[in-house]
Amino acid sequence: MFRRRESVPFSFVAEADRFRSNVTPPPRERTSVSQLADRSLIGLTVVAGLVGSLILGLPALSIAQDPSHSQQTEAAHGR
Repeated sequence: MFRRRESVPFSFVAEADRFRSNVTPPPRERTSVSQLADRSLIGLTVVAGLVGSLILGLPALSIAQDPSHSQQTEAAHGR
C-alpha cells in the first residue's frame, strides 16, 4: 500500500519552551479594604454555615442512649 508521508514541523514544540514574550502583563490592582472585608465576611459566613449544620446535624446522626426508649422498644417486642 502507498503510504502518504507528510512533513510535520515538530520544531515549534521545542521552540515553545524557550519562547519569552516581550509584552508585560498589566500590574495587579491592589485590593481595597472594603474588598478584603467583603471576602472575609463571605468566608466567615460559609464557615459559620458549615459549623451550624454540623452542630444541628450531629444529634440526628447519634444513636439514642435513652434508657426509657430502650425499655419501650423491649416492651413492644415482648407482646
